[in-house]
Amino acid sequence: MTPYEASQSTESICRLAPVIPVLVVHDPAQARPLAEALVRGGLPALEVTLRTPAALEVIAEMAQVAGGTVGAGTLLTPADVALAVEAGARFGVSPGSTPVLLDAAEEAGLPMLAGAATATEAMALLDRGYTVQKFFPAEAAGGARALAALAAPLPQIRFCPTGGIGLSNAPDYLALSNTLCVGGSWVAPKTALEAGDWNAIETLAAEAARLPR
Repeated sequence: MTPYEASQSTESICRLAPVIPVLVVHDPAQARPLAEALVRGGLPALEVTLRTPAALEVIAEMAQVAGGTVGAGTLLTPADVALAVEAGARFGVSPGSTPVLLDAAEEAGLPMLAGAATATEAMALLDRGYTVQKFFPAEAAGGARALAALAAPLPQIRFCPTGGIGLSNAPDYLALSNTLCVGGSWVAPKTALEAGDWNAIETLAAEAARLPR
């Protein structure tokens, strides 16, 4: 997969809904009902972070949910890429990028949403051919004002900002010309997840799916 092809795929995924849920799941038994609730609410693209021992099993379970497009987040190494693909991930997300990581993703045919926090990092990814990128950590890197400032010199790049984004500030990012969608964990709060309150999560997802962009 070329960087251009990867960007085409990630753009299509980012356009599925205004929000990509960023999920940290410890119990594989929660995977399917969680994914089903989010998809019912209107958020079909799901990022499962590789931050728990259960993450790969969770991805495998969610990959079988009709209407969902599951990806693996926090990919740091070629080994992470291989494991994510084996588990059924259809896209990858990384907080940054390295040539070795991008090589592995391209070779594996895994569309990668690689992270950039500065103009230099965004330009390096663009030079390689990635026109769709993750802006991370969004709030810590200057928020919507910083992302807006990148639009003038780098109009050919579209972003999915993630990091410190919630319902209150998501509209600030979604209003920008260079934002495709946002990533956030607020749609699957820990309390609702632990309680198995799938109706509450579906409600939060529906609210997020209605955000204008």
